[in-house]
Amino acid sequence: MPRGLFLVLEGIEGSGKTTQARMLAAWLEERGIPHIATREPGGTAVGEQARRLLLDGSRMDARTELLLMLSARAALVTEVVEPALTEGRLVLADRFDLSTLAYQGHGRGLPMATVRELNRFATGGLRPDLTILLDVPREEGERRRTARSVQDRIERAGQGFHERVARAYRELAETEPGVETLDGTGEPVAVQASLRALLSARFPETFVKRPG
Repeated sequence: MPRGLFLVLEGIEGSGKTTQARMLAAWLEERGIPHIATREPGGTAVGEQARRLLLDGSRMDARTELLLMLSARAALVTEVVEPALTEGRLVLADRFDLSTLAYQGHGRGLPMATVRELNRFATGGLRPDLTILLDVPREEGERRRTARSVQDRIERAGQGFHERVARAYRELAETEPGVETLDGTGEPVAVQASLRALLSARFPETFVKRPG
């Protein structure tokens, strides 16, 4: 059985990636593509508990934040991602390792070499087949983020933090392998159409229907 495809959507707070992931999962369902949709942190019992601590808590040391995030990722890879890929299913993740480089590395100022090494340990070296960065101006992301009635601990981290994260994403998109940038500023339906077109062009054997 051919190995499945591992796709990740990334972006700053307010980039629309969760909405796009939900729309993309519905499209996969319509097309009968075997898949599983998951999120980070989350997707497993360990991951969901870590998510509550990471997002609902108050103060937390940057190293604690990193290690909680990576413990959730290790569980996700072991319990969800690798088994699904082995079964030939497509895995669609709302965030993965690029978030850690942007948020805990650049955003929190932790040593990038350490962050990368710990991430490799947590993932067992697994890399997405494609990471799609939904690019929106930081100001637009902030407008969307601050319009929410309730914000989590990461969203409340402050303007300086979010500026560093936004800058990091754009730098990482230029330097990290397997990352494509997609304009996320349009209406959700238009962004989704661009996302589907990108995937169909990159992976026609999966997304383009053939006659018969």
